[in-house]
Amino acid sequence: MQFPHRRTSELFKKRDDGPVHLTEEGLRRLKERLAEVKKSLPHLIEETVKAAAYGDRSENFEYKDAKANLRRANGQILSIQDQLKRVVLIKPGVNSAGRVQLGSTVVLEVNGEGKAFQILGSHETNPAEGRISFESPLGVALMNHVKGETVTIQTASGLQKYRIIEVR
Repeated sequence: MQFPHRRTSELFKKRDDGPVHLTEEGLRRLKERLAEVKKSLPHLIEETVKAAAYGDRSENFEYKDAKANLRRANGQILSIQDQLKRVVLIKPGVNSAGRVQLGSTVVLEVNGEGKAFQILGSHETNPAEGRISFESPLGVALMNHVKGETVTIQTASGLQKYRIIEVR
């Protein structure tokens, strides 16, 4: 009896079944990505069929490559569809209490300088553009705080204090 072969990396992948927090823009981009990958399927299928016609599949690199590309596209489609089922939309702005929440933009004073950060889900983060995850160390520290409060987090260079100047 032969057992299916699994790559070691597949054994240790942690499946994320939690909510996917996205803005309207992030949801639109995810839907566009799904449409893009689905649009590529006919071409990938055609390439696989064409490569299969070259002969012995056990030593046919073109076939193996085409088949891998097709599998990857199908995997992306399944992954995106799964994410779309779990989307929770982030509504931008401030809640009635003025507390930092998902979708808030927070202006912080760091070492005498003002820096703005938008608090988003992990799928849309880009710290260089001021978009951080609510699950990041800074995001976790800021959640539910209000203007005027100071939060402290441990960084690689030691403790760092951030004073909340504005929540919008």
